[in-house]
Amino acid sequence: MLSARQVVAVIGYPLKHSLSPVFQQAAFDAYRLPVTYEAWEVPPASLAAVLTRVRQSDCLGINITIPHKEAVIPYLDYLDDLVRQVGAVNTVVNRSGVLWGYNTDGPGFLRALAEVGVSPAGQVVLVVGAGGAARAVVCALARAGAERVLIANRTPERARALVALAAGLGQAAVVVPWEPAALVAAGQQAGLIVNCTSVGLRHTPTEAASPLPAAALHPDALVYDLIYNPAETVLLRQARERGARTLNGLSMLLYQGALAFELWTGRPAPVETMRACLEAALARRG
Repeated sequence: MLSARQVVAVIGYPLKHSLSPVFQQAAFDAYRLPVTYEAWEVPPASLAAVLTRVRQSDCLGINITIPHKEAVIPYLDYLDDLVRQVGAVNTVVNRSGVLWGYNTDGPGFLRALAEVGVSPAGQVVLVVGAGGAARAVVCALARAGAERVLIANRTPERARALVALAAGLGQAAVVVPWEPAALVAAGQQAGLIVNCTSVGLRHTPTEAASPLPAAALHPDALVYDLIYNPAETVLLRQARERGARTLNGLSMLLYQGALAFELWTGRPAPVETMRACLEAALARRG
């Protein structure tokens, strides 16, 4: 049981656009738990001191976001197997001064797919991007039993590194050359297309762009853009116009947060309460 008021926080730098405090606080409040969820802007030079503060306090745990997901690992006592695969942490649980690191991004990705009745098992999947989000997605696809993963990235060396990671997990994967004809061919093969890049993100120079040629999209695919603001990116609009099913990143954000809540509290996350808060917060931001 929780008694005196405790703290959970998200740490990153910068943090002004984080939605975690909104929907995580709603989850704690739904159970009437005496927990305050805070946002701590932590520059890289302060990371070690903050982890010491967490360890020595009654803080239940923290969420980790950019740029600390990899840098936090040396300060933790135990790492979940998925962290060892992905090489990044997004959730820390403080168990009596012992810090455990987890990554809920991949499981959140799979739960979001399951919510719309889609399983990657036996599917050819095109993953666009090769950064941290793509690593989490590829590890999740391997665990889910994807038939083959096609990895497209502007920097081929990073795509090859992700193929090597997939191979180490027993997942068949190949690099897709970053040129229009190859991207179109890969998209036409895939039953699931996942954008793990920031192309299309609101208030960025690429907001009006898509990471893929429109001809790569087809009616038999689910096109999943991990971006959630805007709710419909150019990629998703083009996919919808070509008859494909579409999914944005809001549900992945929701479920990775719900899984973190469950790690901290041992209670089922109040998912619909959290979802309503997320949607309302995004609507306010426009």
